[in-house]
Amino acid sequence: MRRIIKPDFSYVSHFLLRPKRLAIFEACLIGFVSGLAALILAHGVGWLGGWRQHLIGVIPVYVALPAIGLIGGLLSGWIVDRLAPAASGSGMTEVKAVLANVPSPLNLRIALVKLISATLVLAAGMPLGREGPTVQIGAALANQQSRWFPTSPDHRRQIVAAGAGAGLAAAFNAPIAGVLFVVEELLQDVSGITLGTAILASFIASVVARISGSHNLDLDLNVIGANTSFSASEIPFYLLLGVLAGGFGVLFNRSILSSLTLYRRFLNVGLPWRVGFAGLITGLALAALPAVFRDNAGLRELLLTGKADWQLVAIVFCVQFFLIVVTYGSGAPGGLLIPSMVLGAALGYLVGIGEHQILGLSLATTYARVGMAAFFCAVARTPITAVILVFEMTTDFNLVLPLMIVSVSSYLVAELIEAGSLYDRLLEFKGIHLTKATDLDPWTARTALDVMQSRVETLTSQMRLEEALQAFSQSTHRTFPIVESGKLVGMVSQKDIANLAAKGMSGDRPISDLMTPNPIAIAPDDTLAYVLHLLDRHHLHSLPVVEGRRLVGIITRSDIIRVEAAYLNAKGLTTTPSERSRIVYQTRSPET
Repeated sequence: MRRIIKPDFSYVSHFLLRPKRLAIFEACLIGFVSGLAALILAHGVGWLGGWRQHLIGVIPVYVALPAIGLIGGLLSGWIVDRLAPAASGSGMTEVKAVLANVPSPLNLRIALVKLISATLVLAAGMPLGREGPTVQIGAALANQQSRWFPTSPDHRRQIVAAGAGAGLAAAFNAPIAGVLFVVEELLQDVSGITLGTAILASFIASVVARISGSHNLDLDLNVIGANTSFSASEIPFYLLLGVLAGGFGVLFNRSILSSLTLYRRFLNVGLPWRVGFAGLITGLALAALPAVFRDNAGLRELLLTGKADWQLVAIVFCVQFFLIVVTYGSGAPGGLLIPSMVLGAALGYLVGIGEHQILGLSLATTYARVGMAAFFCAVARTPITAVILVFEMTTDFNLVLPLMIVSVSSYLVAELIEAGSLYDRLLEFKGIHLTKATDLDPWTARTALDVMQSRVETLTSQMRLEEALQAFSQSTHRTFPIVESGKLVGMVSQKDIANLAAKGMSGDRPISDLMTPNPIAIAPDDTLAYVLHLLDRHHLHSLPVVEGRRLVGIITRSDIIRVEAAYLNAKGLTTTPSERSRIVYQTRSPET
């Protein structure tokens, strides 16, 4: 009778499902999905915003604008409150908390609710941005996707970071800035896989946004045709702009927190009513102001084409500052980065007018563009991202030096007055302190090298079954690594030998006939979170630790319990240096 040999795909599947290989596929998929979500959000806001402009032409503005703001806020707040309360606000803080291993909901429901509610808020005319929603949507979709694939917590964290970067890249059409924002603000990690997945996802999301034509934000800098220049005599004015942006940025951050506190204390009603109230206030304010305030395109032309006088720009700054603070404090789903860039453009325009009156070197529009990076940096505390973001949006190399000057000066001034970004302060407002949450987490802070047993009982591949049975009888271990010349070649368990012995198999058979070749192994620098993932997923009692193929240690479930006990008792773990594994059973008789 012919013996039918069934192919063993376990090693192949294990090879393909390693995080670094799976990450390539997942990054491509999440980049595409995040770009598509940003496309739907942009077109949804544009379509509903068109209806809003049409109603303004039919119904008196003092009736239409407040009514639209109220209805849009009520409907958006009701959807968030009933379906996914975590979708309120910008979403940046929730993503940052998840990336810091703080338990927080981030799933497909949140992504869908955020998409719909943010569309309603932005279309109703509230002065928030769509970059916050796209970041949370991208991260939520990535987190949901990672649960559909067998991935470890470490790998899931990096995929979520890639989704967040893709969301920012799709919103601004700035893939490099999306990656840098993940590194500087959200993840604060520069490992190879993080950068690789974030770069790939951000690139694909940006391509999707560009091809679809949805990359034009409320601040489309490409409408400017004037050439920019830079001279040393302008440095004092750029420094002044950086100092002003740093100071006003801190004021902006404090105002946001104060608004949240005031809503909580004095307007303690449901989320729909709070967001509806913010929409009503916004509508009333816009109805009382000139028509240029009623749509974002008008503000863009006002600030970036040099057609406004300084009095009107000063009004823009004050009114937008107030409306942003009132709207965000209500819990409306929307971002703060684009609004902060609007404020920076107005502030830069005012400084540019002063410079032009004194020196007559640069246009005020140049300072408006540079001011966006300065205010962005003061709010988010990401100087590198601020420089690259505005550079990618303008594609003007002459702005690089001014951008660097204002971003660094704004960052230093803001940090001197109050350390930490707006998102750090918002997390602390919610009672989440990331330093405490991350420093005490043993599953991500410790690696296999910290807890593994470096002296390992091993067997050789030529050992007979009878000798293996004797080895198991004299040991408390259920599994033994099989080594040849110090290299791991397989694993054999107590169950494997017991099954063969029960079938009456000859005791002279070598262990190599029944061992599991190419076993699942881990590297010394793999985190305990990844170790736990493999133990749980494959129902294992132990995992060998290898460098290349050389066996250097082993981790058992007992070691994991010891780590958890030390963590609960607030005791530190002592680490032992990695030693070459000792082959105990290397002769025909077990060593005693």
